Amino acid sequence: MDGPQEQAKYPVSAALAGPYGHPFHPILVTVPIGAWVASLVFDLASWLVVDPGFLAQGSVWLIGLGVLGAVAAALVGLLDLFAIPTGTPAFRLGLVHMTLNLAVTGAYGVNFAWRQADYGQPGSVAVGMLTLSAASMIVLAVSGYLGGKLAYRYGVRVADETTQATGYTARDHPPGR
Repeated sequence: MDGPQEQAKYPVSAALAGPYGHPFHPILVTVPIGAWVASLVFDLASWLVVDPGFLAQGSVWLIGLGVLGAVAAALVGLLDLFAIPTGTPAFRLGLVHMTLNLAVTGAYGVNFAWRQADYGQPGSVAVGMLTLSAASMIVLAVSGYLGGKLAYRYGVRVADETTQATGYTARDHPPGR
């Protein structure tokens, strides 16, 4: 394996970004993604029930949780970006991935602040807030696709094939076991 590709597999700081073959960024992104998907479900459900206030309030909490989780995921993701050699297609894609995620986090931060005026009101989530959440989710999906391309196509922070091969080596077992 050549140098630049090998470099992108190892963390800048194993203590902060996760050790070789076990990056922290993919596990941390589950918090904002899950929270924001659930908030969109709550937003939509608020239009379908008789007493939607609890769903609107829950959505605000989920958006706030997602923003906090996104900040943590972004900090660790930045360390993973530093592992990628500059000037490469993988680095450029990492910059696009990061930019989209920062835009989505900013949009959800705005959405969170916007909802503070309506917090505790008995009605459904306003159409503008719902639209901002849906648009943010679409951008998040695009960014997630690009993050998958970084890991699964370019192998950023993924163990090399020699290491992976150890998971496919059959152990010799006596017959009948």
